Amino acid sequence: MLELYHAHHSTCSQKVRLCLAEKGLEFESQLVNLAMKEQLAPDYLEINPNGVVPTLVDDGHVVIDSSVICEYLDEVYTDISLTPSDPHERAHMRHWMRYIEEVPTAAVRFPSFNMAFLPRFDGLDEAQFLEQQADVRPLRKAFFRRMGPNGFSDTDIKESFDQITKTAARMDEALQNGPWLLGDMYSLADVIVAPLIDRMADLGFAELWEKDYPRVAGWYARIQVRPAWKIAFYRGARLTEFLEIRPWSKHRH
Repeated sequence: MLELYHAHHSTCSQKVRLCLAEKGLEFESQLVNLAMKEQLAPDYLEINPNGVVPTLVDDGHVVIDSSVICEYLDEVYTDISLTPSDPHERAHMRHWMRYIEEVPTAAVRFPSFNMAFLPRFDGLDEAQFLEQQADVRPLRKAFFRRMGPNGFSDTDIKESFDQITKTAARMDEALQNGPWLLGDMYSLADVIVAPLIDRMADLGFAELWEKDYPRVAGWYARIQVRPAWKIAFYRGARLTEFLEIRPWSKHRH
């Protein structure tokens, strides 16, 4: 039996849930409350020392890192494949996966935290924030220190928007060759970038691609009508469905 430790709104959790849904795999849901820092509890750190979600447990075997989990699922559960059989196409898919991890995955965190998660730190001074929020995180310590109790700077946010725009431009070019990033085949590349595009749209920033990169808008529309989408993005899985999102202007320095 597959167990998935995840959070409703985590883009990395959404990525794995989408992969599971596309492959028709059922799992036992183990929800992790990030607001209560359950991902930093000693028992969770025993299975995932990075202190992040998601974590997959398959018959006692632990797999961490969302993209690694997706590749693992596609290698082990082969009835439905999300990976090309041709080695050159596989390399092309993995090139996309690496780019997505390096660029938009990191970029999306900046507006997400400023707009949705910063209210959790209201009332904390710098020292309290470092002690209670930043320095307790094995993987995200530097990220939280950069954010601080007052949020990311305008420069940080502008850079993140630039990275998302560059991602949209690269996607738009690839989508000239078919409905998906690899052309006719829907692959793990589409799966792992989907929650990032959805997060930016959910936060109100679809304008970053809608005018100049219409193929991305078409891709996003196509992926949302796939049956797996409603399974992975159930009601309450998007930030705006369960958090009060502060207006952007309140976070500007």
